[in-house]
Amino acid sequence: MIQHSASSGAVRRPLAAAVCSVAVLLALAACNKADDGKTVGQSIDSGIAKTEQAAKDAGNAMKEASKDAQASGSQATATMGEKIDDAVITTSVNASFAKDTDLSAIKINVDTKDGVVTLNGPAPTAAAKDKATELAKQVKGVASVNNQLVVSAS
Repeated sequence: MIQHSASSGAVRRPLAAAVCSVAVLLALAACNKADDGKTVGQSIDSGIAKTEQAAKDAGNAMKEASKDAQASGSQATATMGEKIDDAVITTSVNASFAKDTDLSAIKINVDTKDGVVTLNGPAPTAAAKDKATELAKQVKGVASVNNQLVVSAS
């Protein structure tokens, strides 16, 4: 009766894999052999050199792609900064309207694009409309105010 231990099986597998790998390399070298006078070792060295060059080329391509991605990221960050600034302006204008006793009860739609604030909605009086413009202009980052508020007839 033959007994197999777990350790002998563990040793045989890597040995078998190594033998198979060598056999495959030799077979590939023989199949791919041209009449160039190279030995199997020289062919393997040539293959390794080609692989190293391909890896180097791939590394250079990755560096270029990384630079391009970094440039795109910087541009996206700048765009995000502009959008965040517009959102902060809109929020600040809405907050200033909420603090004002004349404008807090009015539903004024505030939109901001590139620092230009547009106001839409009703205004109870022309004075309230003008006050909304002045409050919006006082907010940091506002370039101009496009007041489209409509004074409702009382």
